[in-house]
Amino acid sequence: MGDTRANAGAGLTRKLVGQALELRFDELPASVRRVASDCLVDWLACTYAGLAEPVSGILTEAARDEGGHPRATLVGRGMKGSVLQAALVNGTASHALDYDDVNLAVPGHLSVALLPGLLALSEDRGASGEDFLAAFVAGYETACRIGKLLEPAHYANGFHATATVGSLGAAIACAHLLKLTPEQACHALGIAATQAAGLKVMFGSMAKPLHAGLASQGGLRAALLARKGLTSRMDVLECVQGFAQVHGADFHVEDAVAQPEGGYHLLANLFKFHAACYSTHSTIEAVAALRKEHGIALPAVAGIQVVAGEGCSICNIQSPVTALEAKFSLRAVAAFALLDIDTSALESWARVTDSEVAAALERVRVELVPGMGLSESEVTVRLRDGTELRRVEDAGIPMRDKAAQSARVSAKFKAIAGPILGESRCVRLLALLDGVARQPDLRPLLAACAGVPE
Repeated sequence: MGDTRANAGAGLTRKLVGQALELRFDELPASVRRVASDCLVDWLACTYAGLAEPVSGILTEAARDEGGHPRATLVGRGMKGSVLQAALVNGTASHALDYDDVNLAVPGHLSVALLPGLLALSEDRGASGEDFLAAFVAGYETACRIGKLLEPAHYANGFHATATVGSLGAAIACAHLLKLTPEQACHALGIAATQAAGLKVMFGSMAKPLHAGLASQGGLRAALLARKGLTSRMDVLECVQGFAQVHGADFHVEDAVAQPEGGYHLLANLFKFHAACYSTHSTIEAVAALRKEHGIALPAVAGIQVVAGEGCSICNIQSPVTALEAKFSLRAVAAFALLDIDTSALESWARVTDSEVAAALERVRVELVPGMGLSESEVTVRLRDGTELRRVEDAGIPMRDKAAQSARVSAKFKAIAGPILGESRCVRLLALLDGVARQPDLRPLLAACAGVPE
């Protein structure tokens, strides 16, 4: 079995690495450049919003205790740390609220795994905006191809792909920026693979956002060590007892090398406009749509049935008592949507223990079934007069209008980062982000991100 798999995937690691290293900014379509820039805007908004979370403070204090060479900005902290510290601290902060973007090819959160280490490296080396964006796309595409290779077994086995696959994507992004040779980049992928870890059972705890920070730090470390001459396996994806075999039963070489719609996996990036696990978004949309269409209020509701895929066990906390747990509870999000509570507002989630929410939550039942995807939901609202209202939603379809998507991402930045930055700094930072591709050196951008919240 192992030999058959290795033969089927012979040369896969080299192939994917070679494709990634060949990617150039001037060859990227305008739509891909736009989405890449949006990922940076969204990531930074989530990072600022996550600064107040306890896990962010813990890691910042840990970095202070460690000391080291101050070479890369810790966002919103008025200080610098080592490049590896910046990757860890910023990466964890950006995932602390679970409000960051996703891609279902992985499935996971790629911006929080790739951008923190890549930004720290770019700042340290004075990289241009074009080089930074090209490296990000290279790492992103590689991560998605590895996700297509491994899924769905990898995720179903309990691995958090943001932590595992994300670290490999981060290694390739940093390898691209460092202009590593194909051999060095293969070694970087192997070094990242042997560090990669992260368990889905940590969802709802501080360890989940830590996964993003560790992935970014691990990928950056792998690329830096490979550049120094540290070696690993050159065929880590396909070899016997390699990354794919150890992490799951699936091994889809054809899916890994296939061209995605539009030529880039990045075009299927999904931005979050509800501050909760992405697998809850279809339920939120379905309940909210039924409430608006039929003028439903809580007293008229006898029960709500939510049917979702069995993979949505990650967001099926039955009795959430904290804001973080509510973000991973289909029952809670259905209750919020029924009560017209703003699920895009960060402060809303603390309302999970309100008496009205508790009353609504008692009427929600969740059934997880095979055959449905992570982004699908079927909701039936049963009214006290016997009427049944049904709606099916799939939040896994990216927006076609990329200009409209950019506008929503900018609005999200203003909504969640604006109050922290203040109006003038928010406007100035958005202007810098809008022109990131034209910047010859990213250090001024990162310097603008260093100031403490107002």
